[in-house]
Amino acid sequence: MFFPHAGGAASFYAPFARRFPDGYDVAAVQYPGRQERWEEPFVATVEGLADRLLPSLRRWAPEPVPLVLVGHSMGASVAFESTLRLGHDRLTAHCRLVVSGRAAPSVTREAQAFDSDQELLDHLARLGGTDPAILSSPDLMDLALPAVRNDYRAVTRYRPAPDAVVETPVLCLTGDRDPQVTPEEAAAWKSHTTAGFRLETLPGGHFFLSDHQDTVVRLVAACAEAGDR
Repeated sequence: MFFPHAGGAASFYAPFARRFPDGYDVAAVQYPGRQERWEEPFVATVEGLADRLLPSLRRWAPEPVPLVLVGHSMGASVAFESTLRLGHDRLTAHCRLVVSGRAAPSVTREAQAFDSDQELLDHLARLGGTDPAILSSPDLMDLALPAVRNDYRAVTRYRPAPDAVVETPVLCLTGDRDPQVTPEEAAAWKSHTTAGFRLETLPGGHFFLSDHQDTVVRLVAACAEAGDR
């Protein structure tokens, strides 16, 4: 189960889904307020998104096959909060958590503030991950900006418990030139699991995963297949 980044949509993961071998059931979360759910109101907090997802995850988690929650950037926080909630229900026996492009919850840093839409657009352009055709089209950006603004506010408000831990193995993926996450901030995820931890550093910036789709798929598939807790 893939969780999109701030301003992102489920379609971001379509190229990844096509690379999985036969036998994998791959799905991606579509947050309210975008694409086919554009008429639905936004969810204003990371915790709120996790709460909304929990009923569906509760149905899948007890199945005797691994449930792998994979989140990039803001999606990593939503996946983490979702895993915490499943843990409270004792439903994580078959779960795995993959976090990407996100500092650990115990990392404290000043939230980014954008005084104008142009500053936010410039920020998105620097990070990559957004189609340049969208960034250069005023009409398309008028459609996309409300979701981006909502999600960045959600990230700014997110205050995870610094000592929160999940009882699932955690795989952390990070880019070696990611301006949003230092190597130490990625490695700090180790303190947020009571099970196994693995850190994989790949070449690239914040959206390194787009340049290494086959590698990301291989790592996620291996995480699903790992039997060790």
